[in-house]
Amino acid sequence: MKMLLEMFPIALMFASPIIISALGGLFSERSGIVNVALEGIMMVGAFAAASVTVVLEPITPAAPWIAFAVGILSGMAFSSLHAVASVNFKANQVVSGTALNILAGGLTVYLCQIFFHQQRTKAFSAGLRKVTVPVLSDIPMLGDMFFRNAYPTFYVMLVLVALTWFAVYKTPLGLRLRACGEHPQAAASMGIDVYRMRWLGVVASGAFAGLAGGVMVLSQDIQYTISSIHGTGFIALASLIFGKWNPLGVLGAGAFFGFSQALSFYAKDIDFLSRLPTEFFYFLPYVLTIVALIVFSGRSVGPKAAGEIYDAGKR
Repeated sequence: MKMLLEMFPIALMFASPIIISALGGLFSERSGIVNVALEGIMMVGAFAAASVTVVLEPITPAAPWIAFAVGILSGMAFSSLHAVASVNFKANQVVSGTALNILAGGLTVYLCQIFFHQQRTKAFSAGLRKVTVPVLSDIPMLGDMFFRNAYPTFYVMLVLVALTWFAVYKTPLGLRLRACGEHPQAAASMGIDVYRMRWLGVVASGAFAGLAGGVMVLSQDIQYTISSIHGTGFIALASLIFGKWNPLGVLGAGAFFGFSQALSFYAKDIDFLSRLPTEFFYFLPYVLTIVALIVFSGRSVGPKAAGEIYDAGKR
């Protein structure tokens, strides 16, 4: 039990950027645009957040939060390339997203070379600090699991899950967004601007993924490098499918993958796992991603028009 309580904060640290990025993918795919560029957008957001933190950390204690805002804006700007290609130019959405993933790696290393004269940003001294919530941290068990030595981005993530659920299922904007992802021609016949809604979905996914990249680098690293994100954007995509394109499902799926990553830190203390090589637990989250997709992808039905090029003349 003690080990489980110790695992919780670490698992939540890993889960938060996965869930935030997957929520971004939810907005994009609900609008009808498949966004496999979450990995690349996270890299751009992580680079931007790390760079701003390096510059502002000696000046203001609010540097991480300013960095998150810059990460969001960077993610929105970078995802706009995907919107232009897939919405305006009607390019293949998977090819466009893959191209952005490749571009992000080279672009961030190139910018690191320009600004920091090395293929990574300079290290920041603290990044995002953990917090302990007064009163709530004294609750037996729950206090140690959720409210003691936790990153504040965990609570931000919970708020974003709730806001996403409300926005997608309880607002007229969410209804229009979902209509564009299910049957865009029917949505257009009701006066909905499909192009605008799909742009909104893609840019929103960029905002979430850019924030997720910032959260990841400021809570799990001391600087941005080409390997800082290491496939988390693809795990977020798996969480989106595993969670059946539902914010609450994404929350559960992201928590599952977060715990699978945290397990690598504690495997040596578990008798029947300690005999396995340490490397096994490093690739375990990615193996579980593949297994989850194999088991659940056939049962998960996403938006019907996701990935389809919108043709206004089609009925």
